[in-house]
Amino acid sequence: MTLLELIESCAQQLTDAQVAFGHGTTNAFDEAAWLVLHSLGMPLDTPVRGQDSEEKRPVTPAESAQAATLLGARISSRKPAAYLTQEAWLQGVAFFVDERVIVPRSLIAELLADGGIDYWLTESTRRVLDLCTGNGSLAVIAAMVYPDVEVEGADISIDALDVAAINVAKHQLGERIALMHSDGLGNVREPYDLILCNPPYVNAQSMSKLPAEYLAEPAIALDGNQSGGKDGMDFIRKLLRDAPLHMNANGVLVLEIGNERTHFEAAFPSLEVVWLETSAGEDQVLLVVREALLTLLHAPK
Repeated sequence: MTLLELIESCAQQLTDAQVAFGHGTTNAFDEAAWLVLHSLGMPLDTPVRGQDSEEKRPVTPAESAQAATLLGARISSRKPAAYLTQEAWLQGVAFFVDERVIVPRSLIAELLADGGIDYWLTESTRRVLDLCTGNGSLAVIAAMVYPDVEVEGADISIDALDVAAINVAKHQLGERIALMHSDGLGNVREPYDLILCNPPYVNAQSMSKLPAEYLAEPAIALDGNQSGGKDGMDFIRKLLRDAPLHMNANGVLVLEIGNERTHFEAAFPSLEVVWLETSAGEDQVLLVVREALLTLLHAPK
């Protein structure tokens, strides 16, 4: 059996098992390639089909058995592949990950890497907060992209902060990234020039329909209805009211809301925001300046 034949066989098994994707891959072939390459100890960027690829590399029976074991765990557990390999990639950067955090996939990482928010920053942008930092991936990428800034990563989950600390150390950024335990903005330092936030925002109806792979992740990082709401905006309502108190005069907030634009606009109909272009379109990440947020601060509750 060749490497490509093994990957194609695994992809078919994933398809037949009707597993859900979205935690680093979007289809059965890519997921199978990830699992097979990891099980064989090969780099994940190894070309596996086409000219100058490893598609014809022979696979030994022992290697095939290793891949089968990992594939079987993926299918039987319905856990995201990242939990099984304990590694996830975001914008080409490798991160440690396990069940204590959601698998990093924020579109904000794209905007950091390609300069999508640079227009709203200034030479005085020095203090950055990654709120709901999870495994610390956005904090790490922000520190890499902006070498002159100091970054703080905050999360309500002590477990998540433990994982974030692993990634800060992995990328040798301990002198520029500080981690803190905070429920929202309740315990953060201030003020900030840039706040990045990929918060829990999934609405109640969508939460009830999530595939098993998403239910394997910490619900606190996904469920936006933990204060009794249904539209996924519970955390975001408090965040937008509190944020201007923790921002410099020219500060900006970059907020990811996934597929919840309709609910967001219903909750904040008068708030002036800028929708940012990402690979998923213009509906999933927004930017709002402090001046606009002040209108919510003074609005009736």
